[in-house]
Amino acid sequence: MKKTILFLGLLTILASCKKEIVKTPVHLIEKGKMINIMYDMSILEAIKAQNPSTLETYKINPNEYVYKKYKIDSIQFSQNNIYYASDYKEYKGMNDQVKLRLDKYKSSVENLIKEKKKKEELLKKEKEKLKTKRVSDSIEKRKKRQVKEADSIKKSKERK
Repeated sequence: MKKTILFLGLLTILASCKKEIVKTPVHLIEKGKMINIMYDMSILEAIKAQNPSTLETYKINPNEYVYKKYKIDSIQFSQNNIYYASDYKEYKGMNDQVKLRLDKYKSSVENLIKEKKKKEELLKKEKEKLKTKRVSDSIEKRKKRQVKEADSIKKSKERK
């Protein structure tokens, strides 16, 4: 009996020692929405890193765009990001989901690029075929013209 009480007391002490490291924000963003926000920010930051003039041309600030889209502010995002990051496993899972979506997006873009290259190659081949056909047609026309000229010369000689 003493061992059971001692065990329960020790268990209670250990359970009560676990403190919440980061308090839950007042305006908690749900996990799915937070993943969407992280995804959009990742895409916009990649665009900014790859081709900064694109965002400058359209005067887009990636963070402000995302905040406006999801109707949040920077403080709310920051508090929620810290909250979710405090649980490493959950935050890693969220980042893995973002990475998975980015990989799917990347593969679809790569497929579109391949399709575009194939279309361009086909168009180039068609142009080359058309060009060679034009050349061969012009050669045939030239030959026919020469035959007609020869016939007309022959006829003019016969008339004389």
